[in-house]
Amino acid sequence: MRPYLDFLSALAQNNHKDWMDANKKWYLETKARFLEDVAVLLKEMTEMEPELSSFKPKDCVFRQNRDVRFSANKDPYKTNFGAYFSPGGKKSSGPGYYLQVQPGNSFLAGGIWMPEADTLKKIRKEIDYSGAELERIENAPEFKKLFKSIEGDKLKTSPRDYEAHHPYIEYLKLKSFTVSHPISDKAVESGAFLSFALDGFRRMKPFNDFLRQAIEEVEDGSGLL
Repeated sequence: MRPYLDFLSALAQNNHKDWMDANKKWYLETKARFLEDVAVLLKEMTEMEPELSSFKPKDCVFRQNRDVRFSANKDPYKTNFGAYFSPGGKKSSGPGYYLQVQPGNSFLAGGIWMPEADTLKKIRKEIDYSGAELERIENAPEFKKLFKSIEGDKLKTSPRDYEAHHPYIEYLKLKSFTVSHPISDKAVESGAFLSFALDGFRRMKPFNDFLRQAIEEVEDGSGLL
């Protein structure tokens, strides 16, 4: 059994420094178990994404402390455990694979959330050229079995430089490019979420590969970017 949900539920009800200080041992033991599970995921993920081979579990796990400087919510701690697997690291602007463990709100996800303007422009350009490939990825049976559709906030109208009748206008309107699937509390407690997450990450890899191809700089025949 995994200890995550009991600890995170208690933290959600006692989200302040005094409680965390008094329960530091419980926190450290729970976090250590999560790092062990992330190590299992990372080992398998490295076979799929070789660039992750230099990463340690701690490189993929987010800090428990919240950045409250610009938030109306001043609770000092996150009430979930999260891990992100991306060749560019946790702060990467490129696509990655995300796992969240939280009572009643555990899920796996992937893609790129709210890319900066330059990155978004590159993705839209790739969709303009290769929208059929993205459509094929989204409709592939292995992908569709777990992910209903590519998600993200959308523009109400077509983006600049693209006609409203563009065959892939609904993709072009997206401001984020993500997929996700929930994980039950039962799967978290039993540990079954690990194999479920790995299966989901494998299914979403073609989607992430499409996004990565869109934003990576490729040299042309002259050797110039």
